[in-house]
Amino acid sequence: MDNEPSGLLLAHRAMLRDLDRCAALTAGLAASGTRLDRKRAGAIAGYLSDFCDSIHHHHSAEDEVLWPVLERAAGAHVDLTELTDDHAVLDPKLARIRAGAAALKSGHTVTPALAADLADLRDTLREHIADEERTIVPLIKKYVSDEEWNRVEAVIRRHGAKMSFEVPRILAVSTESELAEARREGGLPVALMIKLMPLPFRRREAKVFGAVR
Repeated sequence: MDNEPSGLLLAHRAMLRDLDRCAALTAGLAASGTRLDRKRAGAIAGYLSDFCDSIHHHHSAEDEVLWPVLERAAGAHVDLTELTDDHAVLDPKLARIRAGAAALKSGHTVTPALAADLADLRDTLREHIADEERTIVPLIKKYVSDEEWNRVEAVIRRHGAKMSFEVPRILAVSTESELAEARREGGLPVALMIKLMPLPFRRREAKVFGAVR
């Protein structure tokens, strides 16, 4: 079968990028004790909240959509217990970050606790994603048909993702060859999406990070 789960890998790439830059941003602001103005505090808090929702959507979609397909296709060749246990650990971590983001919005200061929680989430997900790509991606490529994988990706897209947040982040980590392939497959509508969707998101990023990175 040897299909390439590019959507999954791009989602991981975007997640790792944001984990690094959100952890670095909050660590710097917490260390400096900077009191932010209302707009910047709200922008950072809103971004962190959307990022937590994105991570929750990703692992919930894996649990509810991808894992059952993979278990049916690969049978005894797959054991998802450890990865599912990792997902269960994530929700309390995300809840702490959401609470820290709410406190930032009202108090205009990044606390050391919020910075520490983001660093912890970054380290946890780095390890989890490495394990997932090492163990799960080869099984998808070997046992899940192209047709079934396309169906999985379509269901996941309808699973509650906030596309105005997800798509620009995916595009930002896509290579030129990946973008060219998307344009070839999607035609003019996808070409327009690639050109236009990132524009408002870059303005949002500038409010959060100070510059687009």
